[in-house]
Amino acid sequence: MASDVLSASPADKLAGLARQAADFDAAHGKDGETITAVNAEQNRPLFASRVKVYPKLVHGTFRRLKWAVMAITLAIYYITPWLRWDRGPNAPDQAVLLDLPARRFYFFFIEIWPQEIYYLTGLLILASLLLFLVTSLAGRVWCGYTCPQTVWTDLFIYVERLFEGERAARIRLDKSPWSAGKLARKTGKHIVWLLIAIATGGAWVFYFADAPALASDLVTLDAPLIAYIFIGLFTGTTYLLGGIAREQVCTYMCPWPRIQGAMFDDDSLLVSYKPDRGEPRGPHKKGTSWDGRGDCIDCGQCVAACPMGIDIRDGMQLECIQCALCIDACNEIMDKVERPRNLIGYDTPANKEARRLGTKEKVRLIRPRTVIYSGLLLLVSAIMINTFATRAQLEVNVLRDRNPLFVKLSDGSIRNGYQVKILNMDHEAADFRVAIEGLPEGVLTVQGRDTQGAQIVPAAADSLESIKMYVILPVEALGRLDDGEADFAFTVENLRTGEMVENDTVFRGPQK
Repeated sequence: MASDVLSASPADKLAGLARQAADFDAAHGKDGETITAVNAEQNRPLFASRVKVYPKLVHGTFRRLKWAVMAITLAIYYITPWLRWDRGPNAPDQAVLLDLPARRFYFFFIEIWPQEIYYLTGLLILASLLLFLVTSLAGRVWCGYTCPQTVWTDLFIYVERLFEGERAARIRLDKSPWSAGKLARKTGKHIVWLLIAIATGGAWVFYFADAPALASDLVTLDAPLIAYIFIGLFTGTTYLLGGIAREQVCTYMCPWPRIQGAMFDDDSLLVSYKPDRGEPRGPHKKGTSWDGRGDCIDCGQCVAACPMGIDIRDGMQLECIQCALCIDACNEIMDKVERPRNLIGYDTPANKEARRLGTKEKVRLIRPRTVIYSGLLLLVSAIMINTFATRAQLEVNVLRDRNPLFVKLSDGSIRNGYQVKILNMDHEAADFRVAIEGLPEGVLTVQGRDTQGAQIVPAAADSLESIKMYVILPVEALGRLDDGEADFAFTVENLRTGEMVENDTVFRGPQK
């Protein structure tokens, strides 16, 4: 063996040294440091200063997927307030608008009024059920890809790489003494972070007012003070949480990691290390046998890539957001050492046990937990769709006077007072015919009018019209009251569309 080395050509010697250097880099990192999980339980005492995590950039399927999700979600957030939707001359044309002064929420063709808050409640229930279903199937996919904390942290880390370099370069920069170059890099990074944070806060306030008009007012300093306050608030929180706190938010502030355990079962697909294939682990040199050892070469690249600073080989952990970047990192190494991929991959506890027992592995997507979540999801969706499809553009609310309960007129007849509120949810003005049913002898009048019987009430578009009305029951009909009261209804008809609504109430008189 020694004679082969001595007789090798200079080119062969250089190639051998390069292979040794590559093996050393794979096992220890390019700076020669041993990579440890700074957020591992044994490295995290109860009271200690935070140890900064330096995530390494990896390349692969899941990293590309995260780039795509980040681009899509950020585009949706920043662009949505500028989209237009024509609702007619009497309504705003912003596609998504939470109009607090008008107490209205617009979402493209959907318009939600304050009394229809149950639609938002239904959407929250649907979102929760969908989150439960996805988590039971494939773990914390929301946390790893679409959570705002994850998306903006990923963006801030990308900016950090542009200014400070890759993982090893960032570590060296932070350890080095302050210099003009270090100050310039750090300053540039924080300036871009602040610009992103300002854009985030600015985009948020555009959801509450007409975006072009508010943008112009913000530039000319004519916008309401509350707009600047909220921009400042969201700028500060985005900068702090996405740039500074990062993984600390997921570990200590977010409640979801504590809840997720209830969503998993033995058939949930989770990002996992396969110890049955990887152990015993240890460094490996090119050309040596793999007999009697596992595929894990203990390179630590899965730890270096983890934005949470944990070691996936330690098993399922509260801090793991299932971003799957460790899969890409490990697959890169497996390709280099010519071993099969997916030493770290999506796996289930049931399949780990199956491999231990030598039985067949299987993936069970349909199981009681997922069937229940799916069923509830479909049920709530059907209820909401049916409710929305049959919703009326007209609502009527009748408030009966409680003090006094009734008034006895000079001719002996009894009068009850009612406040009739007509909500015209249409974008066009209309006349409404108001009448009463179920009280044949009753006479309907309106305060300030001499007319009796059915009344015509005009209402503007998207408005609430409130009118004082009286129902008078002549003395000869009082004997037909049941224990001093009678049920009847106000009927309101939109004369333009023909839509009609009834509102039941009661007429009260003296008890026998």
